[in-house]
Amino acid sequence: MEKRYPLEKIRNIGIVAHIDAGKTTTTERVLYYTGRIHRIGEVHEGTATMDWMVQERERGITITSAATVCYWKDCEINIIDTPGHVDFTVEVERSLRVLDGCVVIFDAANGVEPQSETVWRQADKYQVPRLIFINKFDKVGADFHETISQIKKRLAAKPVIVQLPYGNESTFKGVIDIVNEKFYFWEIENEKEFKTLDVPEEYKEEVKKYREILIEQLTEIDDVMLEKYLHGQKIENTELMASIRKATLTCKYFPVFCGTSFKNKGVQPLLDGVVNFLPAPTDLESVKGFNPETKSPEERKHVPEESFAGYAFKIQTDPYVGRLVFVRIYSGILKSGSSVYNVRKNKVERISRLLRMHANNREEIKEGRAGDIVGVIGTKETITGDTICDRDHPIVFEQMHFPEPVVWIAVEPKTKADQEQLSYALNKLAEEDPTFKIKIDEETSQTIISGMGELHLEIIVDRLRREFNVDAKVGKPQVAYRETILKKVEVEGKYIKQSGGRGQYGHVWFEIEPHEGFEFVDKTKGGSIPHEYISPIEKGVKEAMESGPLIGYPLINMKVTLTDGSYHEVDSSEIAFKMAASMALQNGTKKADPVLLEPIMSVESVTPEDYIGDIMSELNARRGKISSIEHKNNLCYIKCSVPLSDMFGYATTIRSLSQGRASYTMEPLNYEKVPKNITEQLMPKTTS
Repeated sequence: MEKRYPLEKIRNIGIVAHIDAGKTTTTERVLYYTGRIHRIGEVHEGTATMDWMVQERERGITITSAATVCYWKDCEINIIDTPGHVDFTVEVERSLRVLDGCVVIFDAANGVEPQSETVWRQADKYQVPRLIFINKFDKVGADFHETISQIKKRLAAKPVIVQLPYGNESTFKGVIDIVNEKFYFWEIENEKEFKTLDVPEEYKEEVKKYREILIEQLTEIDDVMLEKYLHGQKIENTELMASIRKATLTCKYFPVFCGTSFKNKGVQPLLDGVVNFLPAPTDLESVKGFNPETKSPEERKHVPEESFAGYAFKIQTDPYVGRLVFVRIYSGILKSGSSVYNVRKNKVERISRLLRMHANNREEIKEGRAGDIVGVIGTKETITGDTICDRDHPIVFEQMHFPEPVVWIAVEPKTKADQEQLSYALNKLAEEDPTFKIKIDEETSQTIISGMGELHLEIIVDRLRREFNVDAKVGKPQVAYRETILKKVEVEGKYIKQSGGRGQYGHVWFEIEPHEGFEFVDKTKGGSIPHEYISPIEKGVKEAMESGPLIGYPLINMKVTLTDGSYHEVDSSEIAFKMAASMALQNGTKKADPVLLEPIMSVESVTPEDYIGDIMSELNARRGKISSIEHKNNLCYIKCSVPLSDMFGYATTIRSLSQGRASYTMEPLNYEKVPKNITEQLMPKTTS
């Protein structure tokens, strides 16, 4: 019989960071010290437990978020280890959506890196309490104070320092606990056990200073602490711990821990921090949603006694069990063999089996309760972002919003026999990954796949070959351009057909104007168009926006206002109004100064100072706009924005310019107008 932990003893956490900051290495140590595994796997050896995909082990990076469970100090900790590479940022997004807390890891030598900022903003969006773990103190250039300064400056965050590193680089031996005023000392390299000693004499003044700062910070949110502090009363360690927990749960303060996971130092105190400071489901407010029938607000308490409600946040095609849906249970109990209601699909789904996941291993369970993260087998139609609940007490939780793909390639099967299998495999992969899109080019009949970057699509193609045995020919990566308009226009759309018997009649007037995002507004008055035709009109607009007037790229950033129109008692139909709307939009956008937009990337290149001139020249040649250059530990950090179309092949170039010593990271920033000369090059050539 599986042991049940009370809700207040459950922690649902994620481990997030920039690529190569040590997320998977830290997770391996956590699993080892909690007894979940008995031998530590290493990323660089391709043996890490959480990097279970072949592609992850070959590249030494995390691609998909892996879930596991472990136990520490009478608590159950559900952990999701997430990718750091920006191409897989959706994995972080959907994990943070369902987690109660997370550990953000920073590299002590590199400080706050670009992807660290991205994951921090994602955690801010979902108001996730965080611990900060500054890792790699054994690394050359490790700098505690500089990293703290960057956290304050770049993230606008308030770190609460609860540990100080003892030593640095090769002399790093352990951490000093400011709350308990103890020194945790790892005597032998890679030693599992550590000694708890008194604070060394040379650190006593510093500990006293930081303890004072810690108490001052906590008085801002804790009136009892303020009272004691003002009256010079002694503050007990237990009071300090309770106050740090309170501060962490507000998301205003973030406790800072230190260590080096690779050398096994600092991980156990970090685990204590997870248990002591991060929230249990009982610490959270009720989860909010709305009733799909009445549209009125609804909420669920995080308790098993409530009616069941859960959120599907990830789909995985498992080679052994088939379609596996990861579900966070927010309230009630989910039993194996039961039926649940998928609100978005308005369908009842049957749960055939429930699993508790450990990377790609699984353990069957009879039920999951509020606070659990489980794997569900049996659902046919549930996808990422769906709410599943009790049929008699429906609720819908807010859906996630995913970024649009920025790169596309054409794929085609090598043989006719592969065509069906290719289609099946691509649909399975798209089901797993909301940022991966498929479409058929109507003119060429080619299959176009699009994603978040070159690596993203490279992994997709690799998985097609290995997991689904589909050998496909792949085109070169292309940029996912967009089109928009610059001026406001009024336009009429009419669709009238008479062909004996019943005809077709649809008539609309639109105002089309530039706008942030897309918005459709109905401003018709006096029943000029019956209400049942408004939805088909909006549908016609959206379908017409899939192909812009310049080159045929999708249209974005516009507001379409339906101002007037007319209908015919007999001949009007949904299809007629949809066609009229489509024609109006196509004609209107041609007159509204259409322009081509291209994705702009935020790029950070890190290079030894010897090569800065060559790297800067290369970025300038690629239309890069440099925003800042920072110098640290004989390295230059060059931040700039560069059009994606000019970034293809940059990885090879930067390596050859720096003898393999420079690197870069890149993430989508925004869309900007394409220069006229480049637009002309991209325009289809017309033959006279």
